[in-house]
Amino acid sequence: MKFERYGIGIAKGMVVTMRNLLRRRITTQYPEKRLIVSRRTRGNELVWSKEKCTGCATCARTCPQGVIHIETSPGEENRYNVEVFEVDTGYCISCGLCVESCPYNALFMGYAFELAKYRRGELILSRDDMLIENKQASAFFHPEIDDTLPEQELLIDRKE
Repeated sequence: MKFERYGIGIAKGMVVTMRNLLRRRITTQYPEKRLIVSRRTRGNELVWSKEKCTGCATCARTCPQGVIHIETSPGEENRYNVEVFEVDTGYCISCGLCVESCPYNALFMGYAFELAKYRRGELILSRDDMLIENKQASAFFHPEIDDTLPEQELLIDRKE
């Protein structure tokens, strides 16, 4: 009775192999073709709005890793002048707590995920590196900008 089922597992495995062998490939050649990531992605960078920021340093106090360094000086109209704003992306875990805790919506997660560097010191982003004019902000925790971002390109839904 055991000999009647001999080879059924191999036949089932071959059916799965043939089914996947004959379908359309979905592999993307990465450096030449880049897929558009999700609108609400948490990239490995922060995007900062200088106009909205009051220098309250709530983001720095909320960061569990302590990678945000802010130095301010007294300003006018209940605001501080932000002199130093640095984020060490080498230690950042991209949790997004700093973005969620910002009471003035001055901090966003970015889209960039290709931020590998050869030197450790190059991973520290200064305030000029994070300005919103130079970067594309993600809609993570900011659904109001969701409509302005490009639609995600899924591997399975491609039309090519």
